[in-house]
Amino acid sequence: MAPGSKAERKAALDAGAWMFNVVTSVGVIMVNKALMATHGFSFATTLTGLHFAMTTLMTLVMKWLGYIQPSYLPLPELVKFAFFANLSIVGMNVSLMWNSVGFYQIAKLCIIPVLCILEIIFDKVRYSRDTKLSIVLVLVGVAVCTVTDVSVDSQGLLAAVIAVWSTALQQHYVHHLQWKYSLGSFNLLGHTAPAQAASLLVLGPFVDFWLTNKRVDAFNYTSIVTFFIVLSCIIAVGTNLSQFICIGRFTAVSFQVLGHMKTVLVLTLGFLFFGKEGLNFHVALGMLLAVIGMIWYGNASSKPGGKERQVYSTPSEKTQKHGVLSSQSELDQKV
Repeated sequence: MAPGSKAERKAALDAGAWMFNVVTSVGVIMVNKALMATHGFSFATTLTGLHFAMTTLMTLVMKWLGYIQPSYLPLPELVKFAFFANLSIVGMNVSLMWNSVGFYQIAKLCIIPVLCILEIIFDKVRYSRDTKLSIVLVLVGVAVCTVTDVSVDSQGLLAAVIAVWSTALQQHYVHHLQWKYSLGSFNLLGHTAPAQAASLLVLGPFVDFWLTNKRVDAFNYTSIVTFFIVLSCIIAVGTNLSQFICIGRFTAVSFQVLGHMKTVLVLTLGFLFFGKEGLNFHVALGMLLAVIGMIWYGNASSKPGGKERQVYSTPSEKTQKHGVLSSQSELDQKV
């Protein structure tokens, strides 16, 4: 295949993976918003456990059909990943409960600088000036359109710090495990989803009772609520899978930066379906700055020197690693 056609195919696959993540992420957010805001189902941690249970079922079916080949992930690595991932989920929920919405949004924006630090330290990544400035513009734009009131106390700050660092470590670890153990997205999900489902379904009801003072087993499960829960779980399978595909194809920093397109889409859809009272000039300005920053980041990071990893392995080692990863990621590309 000619170099030009290879580059075009990769660009098409990258765009497809990204759109898959955007559509499923925005979809699950909108369904969850209807489920929680309209129908009062406020058990977010337990719901996330159900998401991973559905994802586990999907991976088992794919293994039974022969689409997922046997792979290896050491138990200590699995335990470490599940710890970071679950701490991220609980930490974000606690941070939202203990902090104002404005400070919660600021904490979420801090994930990108933390991921940059992790990539610089562990992956030896270097960023160009344009790449750094584009990231700053995205952060400013999202802050302008999402941050309103800002108030915090010591326990809220602690929860935010834990949430930010655990989320950054979990997303960085996805990329690390895929490359270190030559795991495709389906393979990694096949290892991690059962561990997260089991732990969150056991701990989730207790965490949700602590956060909401309500029992998940005492909730009135009407047919419409059950429908939204099932729909949320089905869409979340795509969200979980597409996250692993995107982080594997790009990096965790790129996933976060471009991921704020979902923030813009969620705000836009929220104004369309749930009322336009929050839409004003500074929100529209923030959205515009964020979109410009994302386009700038995509262009700057793709240029030579825009974002480079310092590689010290020999050419033969890199060729061998690339060959294994290519075979493991064929299913991801089909998805």
